[in-house]
Amino acid sequence: MEDPKNQNQLNIEVPEDIAEGVYSNFAIVGHSPTEFVLDFVQVLPGMSKGKVRSRVVVTPQHARRLLAALSENVDKYEAAFGRIELNGPSFPPTPPSYGGGPAGIA
Repeated sequence: MEDPKNQNQLNIEVPEDIAEGVYSNFAIVGHSPTEFVLDFVQVLPGMSKGKVRSRVVVTPQHARRLLAALSENVDKYEAAFGRIELNGPSFPPTPPSYGGGPAGIA
């Protein structure tokens, strides 16, 4: 008989090429009534053009769960390492926009 503690566990495999990750220092978030689009962009110093390194499309429900998970993890990070300060320029002055809703930047 399976241990009840293991019934809610999910085994996740990360392929080698995905495990390396991609570097992003700029994010653009857009939405429609049925999905959120998160573009993770790399903008290099002195360049007027960034490159989307990864695009993730999620449901509104998953976007809400992602927001909660990020908030919880930022709180834990700040408890361990101190407040994350948002000072200085960190993204291009004019963010691109998506149709269907206002674009957000991070």
